[in-house]
Amino acid sequence: MKLKLVRGIQTVFRRIHVYRQYKDRLFRMIFHDREELLSLYNAVNGTEYTDANALIVMTLKDVIYLGMKNDVAFLIGCDLNLYEHQSTWNPNMPLRGLLYFADMLRGYIEKQDLDIYSSTRISLPVPRYIIFYNGTRDVPDRSELLLSDAFDDTTGEAPALECRAVVLNINKGHNQEIMDKCKRLSDYAYFIQAVRDKLNQGFSLEIAVDQAVQFCIEQDILADILSQNRAEVMNVLLTTYNRKQHNRTLREEGREEGREEGREEGREEGRCEGINRINELNRRLLLDDRKEDMLRAVQDSAYQEELLKEYGL
Repeated sequence: MKLKLVRGIQTVFRRIHVYRQYKDRLFRMIFHDREELLSLYNAVNGTEYTDANALIVMTLKDVIYLGMKNDVAFLIGCDLNLYEHQSTWNPNMPLRGLLYFADMLRGYIEKQDLDIYSSTRISLPVPRYIIFYNGTRDVPDRSELLLSDAFDDTTGEAPALECRAVVLNINKGHNQEIMDKCKRLSDYAYFIQAVRDKLNQGFSLEIAVDQAVQFCIEQDILADILSQNRAEVMNVLLTTYNRKQHNRTLREEGREEGREEGREEGREEGRCEGINRINELNRRLLLDDRKEDMLRAVQDSAYQEELLKEYGL
């Protein structure tokens, strides 16, 4: 029963985690268009492709079902490109990349009807992994993360697996050459910085985002995206970071999980034991409620600062 309850709680946390990445969603919103995606590719690689139809978009969602989404994956020429956006530093990106690429290559092999058991070597596109980082951590314009750094012992022969992730700092003032070649990326960095500037001026999170959105629209910075999706950007940021809502969701899911587990245990081990387990779960949830009441006593500004620090604003 404990294992099932843990799995239920993990499911709730994964569901909550998905909606936290409002900046990731905005990034995908900006670059879902093939023309914008091609512009980004050209800026990163120093190329001048003009035919957006050359892109074969293979965007994947929830590849390993942990609430993680790669932002943009596509084929151009002989390269299999995986682009992700990150607002918090994550040294485990190479491992994620390995899992993503394995899934994409499997799909590529099936689509091309390739025979991996053939006596001749099959031809595959070259995997290239780019992470666009705009958190508050001080990182260079360009850095690399390697999967092999995570292995416990690399003193012997080279490991059988490797995955290299190139991290590009896209905060305002970084990678200016790339920014000059891709206006959308530059505008995105400008918008995020505008939000931070408003926060530094002492505005609340809600007012800071609202004013940053309005200012960027007036300056024709992501104006089309922000105008059409203003409500969504505001809603995602201001409702999904709500501690009360998250705790309430967790409690409701936990209660339902507890009731179901209690019923199942009652059938298998006797109704009394099932009821006792439900009562114990409800007692713990009541304690959680009391803890939440204590947390609500903390000033909103303190909690807001905690959120801003956690999500890189």
